[in-house]
Amino acid sequence: MKAIVVVDSRWGIGAKNDLLFHLKADMRHFKELTDGKTVLMGYNTLLSFPEGKPLKNRKNIVLAPEGVEREDCIVVHTLEALSQLVASPSNEELFVIGGAMFYHTMLPYCETVYVTKVAADGGATVFFDNLDAMPQWRLAEESSPIDDNGQTIRFCTYVNSSPLPFVLA
Repeated sequence: MKAIVVVDSRWGIGAKNDLLFHLKADMRHFKELTDGKTVLMGYNTLLSFPEGKPLKNRKNIVLAPEGVEREDCIVVHTLEALSQLVASPSNEELFVIGGAMFYHTMLPYCETVYVTKVAADGGATVFFDNLDAMPQWRLAEESSPIDDNGQTIRFCTYVNSSPLPFVLA
């Protein structure tokens, strides 16, 4: 399992259920990595998309509260149900794409996190775990700085030395 996220200089990821920055190069990067793959998200992340619709050309799996049902994506109501759904033998790549609580919950099960770091404080009210402060996470790769819509960004890849198997009873 992998995760993909954009963070500001304080590991902030959002405010008012929206992104902190609108970055074209980062959106291309996100699409390249997740296109044709399976994306896992919390319900508020789904609602934050244009018109609350799932991402195109991806299998969208949403952890949502009881009572929420959708025809346009796969909805599960518990982590156990999510675990059973993705545990079936397949070679599909799984990407955790938000929000903050879902990232935090799923991070121990991720082997890789693709982090776009923005060299600015975006005024975040929700945050991603600071991987630089976690001993099991190591920065494996970092791009040169890129100018994206007036912001300086770097694409970083972090690797978890001890990911947990996502098998819940």
